[in-house]
Amino acid sequence: MFFVDTIELEGLGNRSYLAGGEQAAVVVDPPRDIDRVLAAAARRGVRISHVVETHLHNDYVTGGQELARITGARYLVPAGARVSYARVPVADGDTVDIDTGLALAAVATPGHTPHHTAYVMSDGGRPAAVFTGGSLLIGTVGRPDLVEPRLTERLARAQHASVHRLADALPDDTSVLPTHGFGSFCSSAQADGDTTTIAKEKAGNAALLTDVDTFVADLLDGLDDVPAYYAHMGPINAAGPAPVDLTAPEPADPQEIAERLAAGEWVVDLRNRVAFAEGHVAGSFNFELEGKLATYLAWTIPWGKPVTLLAESAGQLAAAQRELVRVGIDRPVAAATGGPQRWVPDGQRPVSFPRSTFAGLAAQHPDEVVVLDVRRDSERAKGWIEGSTHIPVHQLHRRTGDVPEGTVWVHCAAGTRAAIAASLLHAAGRDVIAMDDGFEAAAEAGLTITTG
Repeated sequence: MFFVDTIELEGLGNRSYLAGGEQAAVVVDPPRDIDRVLAAAARRGVRISHVVETHLHNDYVTGGQELARITGARYLVPAGARVSYARVPVADGDTVDIDTGLALAAVATPGHTPHHTAYVMSDGGRPAAVFTGGSLLIGTVGRPDLVEPRLTERLARAQHASVHRLADALPDDTSVLPTHGFGSFCSSAQADGDTTTIAKEKAGNAALLTDVDTFVADLLDGLDDVPAYYAHMGPINAAGPAPVDLTAPEPADPQEIAERLAAGEWVVDLRNRVAFAEGHVAGSFNFELEGKLATYLAWTIPWGKPVTLLAESAGQLAAAQRELVRVGIDRPVAAATGGPQRWVPDGQRPVSFPRSTFAGLAAQHPDEVVVLDVRRDSERAKGWIEGSTHIPVHQLHRRTGDVPEGTVWVHCAAGTRAAIAASLLHAAGRDVIAMDDGFEAAAEAGLTITTG
């Protein structure tokens, strides 16, 4: 008998896996903070004999090399991946033994990347699970446009062939265990559900139900924005990431916080958006810990910009550090805990801005307000408030000058990104109102929604 333990990376929308038998196990696509993996193996009482990558990741920094070094495991990386460190290159058909009766076979599945490789785990010679990385996902597939624009269509066609290869070769009851698809921007669409099998995918995955030309056209037409930090993940993973350092940052007093702001550095407040709006350090930005912190901060911040973190507690600060190392933001230059009264110099007070809803917006005279929509292009295409300005939140820090004059009512789909955008604009000296409301309430409030 074998086991599979899932290690969730909820903020990034990914999963890693620990799978094995009584004595030994393999780790698939490990996160950079490998202590979670080591703890999972300790709970199982197994030795990590192999660490495998399905591909060079574009959305997070791997912990594979460090995990293999610490455990003495063999580090299996697709042979076609160009890396600058020692590893065991694997090609289509290569097989390794994991534990008694358990074997892992590499299956070339190009599409998400040219070198993408899935791994089939067999128990007693029969396929039981397939680790599909960014190939066959739950109800969808991994996107093919993250490597090089010239390769996108070719990789989309390869993706179609790869998922058909898996579906044709594996028994219907084989568990499909993808890395992406749970909110990751590496997925071409949001995964529908939590678990799946080959049979379920045959019945519901468009890649397995449509011809290649239709599939490619639909896939390319539906691709969403690519987070800016993705450009840095591949090179980091190819070079071999440094071990993580999760020790607490140097504490910052109010004077240092003020000096770092004056120097143009980023001071990031991790508290929830309600608390931030009610009072915060002037010039600081609000990226909620619970609101996809790693994705949106890494997407928005100029790469390499020093960042100071402000948190309610040491625990909140530690959780944020863990999220950020996964996307290459390794060491905050400083940090402070407590609240805004403790973060401002003597003689100064925290600042604030109001919050509202779409009903509140509807009560305003339309000629007297500026409505800023910070959703992505794909979201806005489904409907927008008539007369609103559109700047996606990840572009706003470079385009604050494009926001019309006046008090800015900022909205997104639910509230988190509106809070980020409001903090960016407020730090730039604008009068803002953050709308903390679901977009479906806009029409209900009587606002005119435009489509097409």
